Amino acid sequence: MTKMILLMLEATLVSLKIFFLTLLFSLPLGLIVAKGKMSRHLVIRTVVNIYIMVMRGTPLILQLIFVYFAPYYIFGASSGRFTAVIIAYVINYAAYFAEIYRGGIQSIDPGQYEASHVLGFSKPHTFFTIVLPQVVKRILPAMGNEVITLVKDTALAQTIGVAELFRVAQNAAAREFSTMPIFIAGVFYFVMNAIVSRSFEMIERRLDYYH
Repeated sequence: MTKMILLMLEATLVSLKIFFLTLLFSLPLGLIVAKGKMSRHLVIRTVVNIYIMVMRGTPLILQLIFVYFAPYYIFGASSGRFTAVIIAYVINYAAYFAEIYRGGIQSIDPGQYEASHVLGFSKPHTFFTIVLPQVVKRILPAMGNEVITLVKDTALAQTIGVAELFRVAQNAAAREFSTMPIFIAGVFYFVMNAIVSRSFEMIERRLDYYH
């Protein structure tokens, strides 16, 4: 039992790497995509809309398989399994985050942009110092839901053979003819999601305090 739990803890580290790396890259990418969707240029807007439609309209598991196998069949070379997982998760979650960002940005009163212009603020200064802080506060609940989903979605990395928590739990369950490893994995996921939920609650309270 002790050996099994140690193996599952090691696999949990892999799941956490997937989780944090996905957030690290998809959060800023999502903001860029959101700005692209709101662009005045038709070509940029069309390309971004197609990207978001594909990412949101197809299963993440299918995207994982495509990102891992497609380069081999197209270019004759492929990236590592873990790299493919990160790429697939980042481009998938960036699309969802982009829509959340867009909703938050468009909820800001246009009068604030006009007031900033009258005061002589540049567009970047207005966005990053006036608009973005308000957007962050408004989108936190939706972001929290997506981040919690990401914790659970790390289990899909097993699709292309990455030894994350759920894959190790499945192997242990098959080896020991017991469902206990699956139950323990469930506890691990629950604890990770509890930490994420608590973290977002603390951030929301802190933002309420400063506003």
